[in-house]
Amino acid sequence: MSTYSSASDQGSIYSSPGRQDYQVGAGTTMSNASTINTTSLPALLQSLRSHTINTLPALRRTERLIASLPASTPNKAEIAKALHDAWIYYVDYHSLLNELRGLTKTYPFSESCLEEAKRGVSKGSGNYCYGVLRRVRDHRLIPTHARALAAKPVMWGGRKPSSSEVQKLAAACEAEWTRVLTMVLRHWEG
Repeated sequence: MSTYSSASDQGSIYSSPGRQDYQVGAGTTMSNASTINTTSLPALLQSLRSHTINTLPALRRTERLIASLPASTPNKAEIAKALHDAWIYYVDYHSLLNELRGLTKTYPFSESCLEEAKRGVSKGSGNYCYGVLRRVRDHRLIPTHARALAAKPVMWGGRKPSSSEVQKLAAACEAEWTRVLTMVLRHWEG
């Protein structure tokens, strides 16, 4: 089981929380230090394969850690492949959607928006999660999906909303979703 803790529990999980420790296997703890000893690599590999490293911050930390390993590190390619597969699992099995929805409490993030973005990103190139999030932003998928959600009668107790109501709700959804998307993209861009 993944343990994500911080010396400071203040602020969002996407703020700079300071030193982070998490377990990668029975009794093995890793930090966000730039080095890792080779005896921890099998535990890291197992944790990636079993999806116990399963949050965006933990996966990003692991990604940075693996990138910092020397090319001569035993099994580096195997670990990098396991990380790549972990990102795909994270996106495809709704962990990304659940994290986004956890951050958008007033207007839960649109599943259809993420699904559309996923259809346009190759799983074989680069970081799949980053690609999906960039596609949402770069292809301006949020406004389209916010309007579609706002126009649904189910959002209005079964009645057809006025165009003014649709615009107001769409604007609120768009603002909240865009704020969270920007915050999450800072893991790579900020």
